[in-house]
Amino acid sequence: MLKVFIAVCFALTLTGAIPRAEVPQPQFARPEWQSLNGEWEFEFDDANVGLRDNWAVTKKALTRKITVPYAFETKLSGIGDTSFHPWVWYRRAVQLPANWANRRVLLHFGAIDYRAMIWVNGRLAGQHEGGNVPIKLDVTDFLTPNGSQAIAVRAEDPPEDRYIPRGKQYWQPQSRGIFYTRTTGIWQSVWLEATGASYLDKLRIETKPDGHVTFNAKIARQSAGLTLHATIKYKEKVMTSGSAAANGERASVGLFVNDPVKWGVGQGNLYDVDFELRKGAEVVDRVTSYYGYRAIHIENGRFHLNGRPTYLKMVLDQGYWMESTITPPTDAAIQYDIKMTMDMGFNGATWDWSFLM
Repeated sequence: MLKVFIAVCFALTLTGAIPRAEVPQPQFARPEWQSLNGEWEFEFDDANVGLRDNWAVTKKALTRKITVPYAFETKLSGIGDTSFHPWVWYRRAVQLPANWANRRVLLHFGAIDYRAMIWVNGRLAGQHEGGNVPIKLDVTDFLTPNGSQAIAVRAEDPPEDRYIPRGKQYWQPQSRGIFYTRTTGIWQSVWLEATGASYLDKLRIETKPDGHVTFNAKIARQSAGLTLHATIKYKEKVMTSGSAAANGERASVGLFVNDPVKWGVGQGNLYDVDFELRKGAEVVDRVTSYYGYRAIHIENGRFHLNGRPTYLKMVLDQGYWMESTITPPTDAAIQYDIKMTMDMGFNGATWDWSFLM
């Protein structure tokens, strides 16, 4: 069945459909967003002359096409070249929606392996090092007023440098033994979001099994008179809501849900939360998230979940796919792994942390 999912994804890629078109960050999702997955211009820079010749500004023609978010080493990228190419370039033109004209615009990359430089309309908007963590840039001040924008990315990933965290990515051209094909450049979703003049930057959710929950927010570009409002829902039914005034760049809202339904093994009972950052009567930013209630403790050497002893039957999830290596080919492929794990009698999975080492 997984091969069917992969084949469907490949067919959609060939027909121009947006791959991995689902919301990339469901625990911090905004209603106004735009996926940048799909076809990008692409070029190998084996001689490492792109910076010297200013490819990001001169708009040098990039001769290849690549399907983002799949690395060029993968089949789903449309390239499938596993040889060494330490420096690569991407470019894409983007048309912003008309109603984003007076909004802050955030550019997200789920991950770029390993070093990245990002330009917007020929101006360097940000740099990043680390292939396994997300990148977020407020690119508002780099945008042109006509709505048409150009994004360029240079990625550097020296394949033979063993000091760079690589996990099981092999430093030789072909896979061998326990080692897998390398991943270079953009390998997770790319997207844009629109916000207000102030916006929610981060959220931390703290729960207690009795129903108490605290939402702690960090606010970017904070200004006077901001209020954080939170509404909790369970199966579309509003449970409770509340507000708190921001204190500088911080805001916290504490709420209580009577007799909360617990999250458990095979019972993913989750509560949805709608957040609004308000300035007076105006809503300047909206974010949706979710959370669960559960209690974990160790008693007499046994693991307890929600007050009951639970035997952990875990499987190691390597997280590699033949056609796309470390990038899941489709959202359905991820769900397939979870469902098959449960059908086999396991009640949990552990991730291969060596990938980050």
